[in-house]
Amino acid sequence: MAIVSFLISLAGATMLLLYAVRMVRTGIERSYGASFQRVMTQQRSYLQASVVGLTMAVVLQSSAAVALLTSGFAASGMLSFPAGLAIVLGGDLGSALIIQILSFRLDWLVPMLLAVGGYLFVKTDAKKTRQMGRILMGVAFILISLRFLREAMDPIRDSAFLPAVADYLARDYITAFLVGGALAFIMHSSVAAILMCVTLVQIGAIPFAAGMSLVFGANFGSAFIPVWLTRAMPVQARRIPYANLALRGSWALVSLFAANMALRTGLLGDPQGGQMLVNVHVLFNLSLLLLALPFCGRLKVLFERFLPDQKKELVPQPARPASALDIGNVANPSQALPSLKRELLRMSDLVETMFRPCLELYRSGDKQQIRAVQAIDEDVNNCLSGIRAFVSAIPPDVYDKKDEKSARDLMEIAIRLETAGDVVAKRLTVLAGEMRAKGSSFSQEGWSELVQMHEGILANMKLASNVLISDDLESARLLSLEKTEIKRVERESRKRHLRRLQHGSRESFETSDIHLETLRAFREFNSHIASIAYPVLYQNGQLLETRLIDEIAK
Repeated sequence: MAIVSFLISLAGATMLLLYAVRMVRTGIERSYGASFQRVMTQQRSYLQASVVGLTMAVVLQSSAAVALLTSGFAASGMLSFPAGLAIVLGGDLGSALIIQILSFRLDWLVPMLLAVGGYLFVKTDAKKTRQMGRILMGVAFILISLRFLREAMDPIRDSAFLPAVADYLARDYITAFLVGGALAFIMHSSVAAILMCVTLVQIGAIPFAAGMSLVFGANFGSAFIPVWLTRAMPVQARRIPYANLALRGSWALVSLFAANMALRTGLLGDPQGGQMLVNVHVLFNLSLLLLALPFCGRLKVLFERFLPDQKKELVPQPARPASALDIGNVANPSQALPSLKRELLRMSDLVETMFRPCLELYRSGDKQQIRAVQAIDEDVNNCLSGIRAFVSAIPPDVYDKKDEKSARDLMEIAIRLETAGDVVAKRLTVLAGEMRAKGSSFSQEGWSELVQMHEGILANMKLASNVLISDDLESARLLSLEKTEIKRVERESRKRHLRRLQHGSRESFETSDIHLETLRAFREFNSHIASIAYPVLYQNGQLLETRLIDEIAK
């Protein structure tokens, strides 16, 4: 019965640990996710790329998340193989540093983290403030889960079962290595797996030797996670995780045999305690980074041979998907409404394709790129025409009131998306052309403000697509709050721009009209995107018809 109770307690503590790590990562991604692409894809040296990976892993609390982001950017051609591999190696070291911080006994922080984090998440509306509350609560849950894990070990620490297993793992370090690898892969989190190993050593449940072999195995097993998660991605994306697996696996095996031999011959003395185990983990990742970093470029040829590019299709593929609308299904609401949503998703993707490069057009001023973006607006207009014709053909005697309203709401969203496309094609691209004609550039502060606003709107477009698919109320509320946040950012940027004019900034004077007009266009574009949330909010009684006071109290 003690074993059953132990397994249940262990499972509960482990699930709470996994949930807490995910909670922290989700909060950070929702706050700063749109900035990740810009930070990770900038051209830099291998050392600088590794520092970026280290920072991203500390922020996300997951080296696997860094590897997935890197693979995605490599697949799209935004990131080279050597820089991507350097980022992943740095991410592994960053993950180890997170474990160094979390391994300290910080139980005294839990009440404060829960109080402050809970207040920020529940009582505030600003996006970044709420997500900061989520992050603080996630850290508190990590500390609570580690305390639960220590308490779960207490009943069986003195039993015959745990010492027997611990002694076996200490003697058979190959088995311990494999168990650590399986543990990290099953938990899909190297942070959670190694924190568990460190906690077991801290409380004396397993000896240091067994914990060290488990940690080496967990490092090896964690490298399988991005390999598994990218298995369906293009080969350009899979090369980096496979290279990381080869480097990490080789060094883990070398370290396993060398460290255990040193322990048995007494070269390392008698290391004890969880903190020493954390030091071993950090040293392993630091040494791997220093040894592998100079070879990132040379490994490119090797892994291009191991995973060669796929042969191109002989049959030409359409550049964009065809319309999802079939007029033959218009009389069937269960098929017509999903078809409308799929067409709106296609329309949204087209609008995002137009909006994503618009800031680069300000810098390059390339006429061909500007014309290419404007040409996509024709496709967006065709989508609206098709949706309008489809909705007009709906037989009024077949649809009930709810389905009719849904079709009208989807039609309204299509109109908004088409207007958003016009904002890009008829205003932002024109402003980009004016920048090129004048040969001027924004001030560093002004450009940074526009980049921040652009990234926020791109994140909102992804959120809007989720709302369109799922009709999720929480996501709709968040999208509506983001509309207010973009308004605030636009207002603050305008104020800062005027202050720069007052201080006589030459660049701000030259681009003043374009800067202010771009801010207005961004705000209007985002308002059209945020309108996707309105039908869900109205349906759930979360949006008022008007913000005016109906009757002034006498």
